[in-house]
Parts: sequence; C-alpha cells; structure tokens
Amino acid sequence: MSDLDADSPLTLPGFFDALADGTLLAGVCGDCGEVLYPPRPACYACGSRAVEAEPQSKHGTVYSYTAVHAPPPALEAEAPYTIAVVEFEEGGRLTGRLDAPYEAVEVGDPVRLRVREPTDAERSLALSYEEDWPLHEFVPE
Repeated sequence: MSDLDADSPLTLPGFFDALADGTLLAGVCGDCGEVLYPPRPACYACGSRAVEAEPQSKHGTVYSYTAVHAPPPALEAEAPYTIAVVEFEEGGRLTGRLDAPYEAVEVGDPVRLRVREPTDAERSLALSYEEDWPLHEFVPE
C-alpha cells in the first residue's frame, strides 16, 4: 500500500484529483483482486490493506438503474433523471448519473464514464471541500 495522506489516490480527494486529470482510478486488492470504486486503503471484501490505486478503463455496462422523480430542490427542474450502477470492464461498480432517459436504458447496456464540471445547481449541493471536484456521469455507447 502506498503512503496514506490527504493527496493519496486512496482517498476521495486523490480520486477526484485524478478524475479531474482524466484518469479513473480504482483500488485493486493485492490479496483477493477486488476492484474498489472509489479507491480506499482497505479492501471491503477481505479486509486486506494491500490495496493499490490503478488506472482503469472508462467503459462498462449498466448493472442496475432507476429514475429519480423527487430530487433535492436544487435539481427539481432536471427530474426525472436516470441514476445507474455501472460495472466496469476490469470489475468493480460505481454509481452515477446516466445521460439517457429511463425508458431508453436496459441492464447490460454499454456505457462510458464522462467527466465534467458540476452545474451551479449541483455545486450548491456539494460540501465545501467538494465544490471543486468534477462530476462523473455515464453516457451510452
């Protein structure tokens, strides 16, 4: 395991710094092979601390999805919108917004991760330390 400090890729700030630079990082457990999004210093499958942050592809498939009809007030104008759990090619799953109408999505659909700046409405929901973090969302391929 690499040194763990505020800039470590095994922390949320480190994950979002890499994402802002165009790199999707996952923690990969050296003991059981579990892929962790976002990376963290310990494996939640086996408890090992032999986790390293490794770049991953941004391609995956829809594992599960839902429509959000009652969002926080700042996002009411955008409802309904689709949220998906995506399973990446290397393994591991990440939840995020899917840029497609709910009716057009099916489990198994191929998607890719896109990184973008948050809108003013999205930024208003962020905690102070999250305000500069980019957002990830999925787009159909």
